[in-house]
Amino acid sequence: MFKKILGVVVCVSLFAVSGFLMAGQSKMPEPEGAVFWTYITKDNPYHKWHFFPGKECLYEGKSPHGAYLKVYVNDIAYKAASEDKPMPYGAIIVKENYGKDKKTLMAITPMYKVEGFNPEAGDWFWAKYGPSGKVMAAGKVKGCIKCHSVQKDKDWRFLHFEKK
Repeated sequence: MFKKILGVVVCVSLFAVSGFLMAGQSKMPEPEGAVFWTYITKDNPYHKWHFFPGKECLYEGKSPHGAYLKVYVNDIAYKAASEDKPMPYGAIIVKENYGKDKKTLMAITPMYKVEGFNPEAGDWFWAKYGPSGKVMAAGKVKGCIKCHSVQKDKDWRFLHFEKK
C-alpha cells in the first residue's frame, strides 16, 4: 500500500513541476499572418523585447523599409545576434518602419524562423503589417525573399551585430 501511495505522490509531484516549468514558456505561434500578429502584440508583446544589439534606438533605414527603423528581437534572436550567429528556430526579429519625420509608423515587418517552413529561403516566415495590424503580406513573401536572397550566406539578414 505504501508503495502505491508513494508512486501516486511522485507522479503528481512530477506532473505539477512539469506544469510549473511549462507555464513560463510561451508557445511559439503558427506561421500565419493574423495568428503571428496576435502573438507579437498581445500574447508576447514585442515592445517588451530587447532591441537588436547595437541598434538600441531609432536609426536611419533605407528602401523598401522606412526612412528610420527600430528593431526588436525575442530572447532567442537576441542571444544569437549578440554572438553574431545564425538565428535558431524560434527567433523573431520585428522591424518598425518610420517615415522621414521619425514619428509616423509606416509598417511593421517581422521575420520569424520556423523549422521546415520554407527551406529554400532559410526557413523564414516574412510579414508586413500596417500600423493598425492589417496584414499586408505574410508567409513566403516573394519581395522579401528576393531582396534578402543577396544575404543568403548571412542567414538572409542584412542586420548583424558589429562588435566594437
